[in-house]
Amino acid sequence: MTRIDFHSNVGDSLLYACRLVRKAYQAGQPLIVLAEPPRLRAFDEQLWTFSALDFIPHCLAASPIAAQTPVVLTSSLDDVPHHQILLNLSATVPAQFARFERLLEIVGNAPDELAAGRDRYRFYRDRGY
Repeated sequence: MTRIDFHSNVGDSLLYACRLVRKAYQAGQPLIVLAEPPRLRAFDEQLWTFSALDFIPHCLAASPIAAQTPVVLTSSLDDVPHHQILLNLSATVPAQFARFERLLEIVGNAPDELAAGRDRYRFYRDRGY
């Protein structure tokens, strides 16, 4: 069964996500980051700039090097190369989250993020996660 971890009231959810991705990368754990395209672009930019001392190799799922890249960004879970950790930055429950060993949910402080996070939590809880 997929292990689901919620990180709530984190303030800047994209910056917090960068820190989680860095931690997974440093631990040698491949990771998929799921978000809607505009949010994915913003996250991609933040990965390049959030730390002057860290480089986190990442690419889009459509890239030919995705299978060899430890962090893969996508807006769809079809044909992703890794199934260890899924970081969900979208507002909805990922349709194929059960294929992953672990799911990380990040919930910021904004009212819309809090409401969406509560909905996702109820969804997982009601299904026994």
